[in-house]
Amino acid sequence: MTAPVLVWFRDDLRIADHPALHTAAATGAPIIGIYVLDEESAGVRALGGAARWWLHHSLTSLGERLAERGVRLVLRRGPAVRLIRELVTETGARGIHWNRRYGKPERDIDAELKSGLRDEGVDAHSHAGNLLHEPWTVQTGAGTHYSVFTPFWRACQALPAPRLPLPEPPRMTPAAVDIASDALTDWELLPTAPDWAAGLRTAWTPGEPAAVARLHEFLEDDLSDYDRARDEPASGATSMISPRLRWGEISPHTAWHAAVEVGGSARFLAELGWREFAWHTLFHFPALADDNLRPEFDAFPWPPLDPDMLVSWQRGETGIPLVDAGMRELWETGHMHNRVRMVTASFLIKNLLIDWRIGEEWFWDTLVDADAASNPFNWQWVAGSGADAAPYFRVFNPILQAEKFDPHGEYIRRWGGATSREPIVDLRATRQAALNAYEAVKSSQRPAR
Repeated sequence: MTAPVLVWFRDDLRIADHPALHTAAATGAPIIGIYVLDEESAGVRALGGAARWWLHHSLTSLGERLAERGVRLVLRRGPAVRLIRELVTETGARGIHWNRRYGKPERDIDAELKSGLRDEGVDAHSHAGNLLHEPWTVQTGAGTHYSVFTPFWRACQALPAPRLPLPEPPRMTPAAVDIASDALTDWELLPTAPDWAAGLRTAWTPGEPAAVARLHEFLEDDLSDYDRARDEPASGATSMISPRLRWGEISPHTAWHAAVEVGGSARFLAELGWREFAWHTLFHFPALADDNLRPEFDAFPWPPLDPDMLVSWQRGETGIPLVDAGMRELWETGHMHNRVRMVTASFLIKNLLIDWRIGEEWFWDTLVDADAASNPFNWQWVAGSGADAAPYFRVFNPILQAEKFDPHGEYIRRWGGATSREPIVDLRATRQAALNAYEAVKSSQRPAR
């Protein structure tokens, strides 16, 4: 009996343009798909509630698609190093393939496994499947990583074009090995008491087929209007593929080349570039969710947390219509328009003077597209403490933002932001208080006389 080859799925829950799966299938060996829910390994961040909901349904879809092709998806829960080694032993696998991850804890896990398995005669191979460019391939002339997006993106565009996406493997050989698998329902990824996911079920259909359909729908119907209307939350001109990319139901290579084939949009391609920039930044700064990228912001004098203010923001009860609409959209659908994300984040940080890390944690728990790079990267951008960050003194005025980007109030009415509730803070006064606090940051950088 021919020894099987394992394909370890992670944040790449697809069959098309999956280099690890493609390479494994090309060997002709029997294939076993595996997914490990690792909430125990050191440094690995546990998923938020909305992410767990998405993962359940995306794994269901992947399992069905693999089963249609005769390949089984085996589920295990626990520390990845131990479980992968156990699976290799149980199956008698001669090889294992996976697509690379770029967070430091995940890289450490992968490196330990690759080294240990190869020492034992098991072919362990990692592949480039989740970024357009590997982080070590984009460097400044001095050989360092970029901290500003525009030169970073210019450097990316000077590299060879991203490779073409790979097709689905034309055939895969099933494995005859009988191996135990966890039941997905036993992982209890779905909320039950209470079941708060009704809005998510209405808004989304996770899985690769729906991801591909949405990408083509966007390119056919919305791409031509993207540059003009992408900042208008009521317009429906955004791609809505961010959770698809986060879970790897489509690859960035697929999105890139599909857009280029229809004439593209420099702005849309740059948004894929912004995602790249976030992951490259995390690769070089692993503590992105915990530490200020710009250390001078360690001196920022955050006041004691006011729990009532935080809850008002979380529930969309601030009395600021655009902020409240955005926070209610988030709770209902697990998503928020990007322009509104910036406004709600700015309000929390610079009007309520609440540490960006607290907001990042809330988005981590409630967004279906929150990933380890983009979520903290974008919060630090708004806070002014991150890479290529907006200056701290740039405070998004949510009233002016609504007048500019939601002039007819459609988005605000849709999500119940148009209430008669009094604002919980004075925007002008709190903006000034934030700027005064920022003086402490600037003062900490001034040389002593």
